[in-house]
Amino acid sequence: MMQLGVFGNPVEHSRSPEIHQAFAAQVNLEIDYQKILVPLGEFNKIADGFFAQGGLGFNITVPFKSEAFDYCSHHSKEAELAGAVNTVIKNDNGFIEGHNTDGLGLVKDITKNLQWILKNKRILILGAGGAVQGIIGSLLLERPTHIHIYNRTLSKAKALVDSFSSEKVLAIEENQLESDYDVIISGTSAGLDGNAGDSLPAYIVGASTRAYDLIYSTRPTPFLRWAQNSGASECVDGLGMLVEQAAFAFEIWTNKQVVTSDVIKNLRDC
Repeated sequence: MMQLGVFGNPVEHSRSPEIHQAFAAQVNLEIDYQKILVPLGEFNKIADGFFAQGGLGFNITVPFKSEAFDYCSHHSKEAELAGAVNTVIKNDNGFIEGHNTDGLGLVKDITKNLQWILKNKRILILGAGGAVQGIIGSLLLERPTHIHIYNRTLSKAKALVDSFSSEKVLAIEENQLESDYDVIISGTSAGLDGNAGDSLPAYIVGASTRAYDLIYSTRPTPFLRWAQNSGASECVDGLGMLVEQAAFAFEIWTNKQVVTSDVIKNLRDC
């Protein structure tokens, strides 16, 4: 049986096991996918033990995506660009490969499931952490007009922008925020708390603005509530991204493509 898992701390909240079990059922595979709580400072030890016991690969959630990057000996182009890994596989030659499917999953959810157009659109991203770093490369491939990065600490946003060799990615201050962005993506860990929402000018949201939160939740996140109250035309959380990035990971492990629509719907209904 194929041994898979998700590494994190915390990890109990993860919905990855049910997602991958649903994928496996589609293609008639038997998998053993476990949630693995990794003590801080012990990522390499736990990963070594996982592979020593016959594991094929695993996903990574917070806070280990950077450690996973360092652990892997080979990286996909998406992982190299992000400087972070969310999917690991031990290939047939014994090499540990690191991939990052976050950006791929986000773009597929936005462009295929939601049918939003990103080409020639003005995108604002809130936050400058690892989650944001993992999605910028894929967003750039959709050829937006520009991507503005707005973070409370400007220096952190500038450091992130410097890691991408594109004039379309800009770190901005509050007085540089534009009106009526086409797409606003929240990449903050808390989904934008109430105080942070109050500090954002309402003019950045227009009647055609679409808001997307990388966080998924059974209730509208604080960011999405703020966006809706500000007049955004559509407000969506990151559940679709979660499923789509998982589908890319599943294909890396199994070489099998899966259908995601029913999985997303079933998770929404839970």
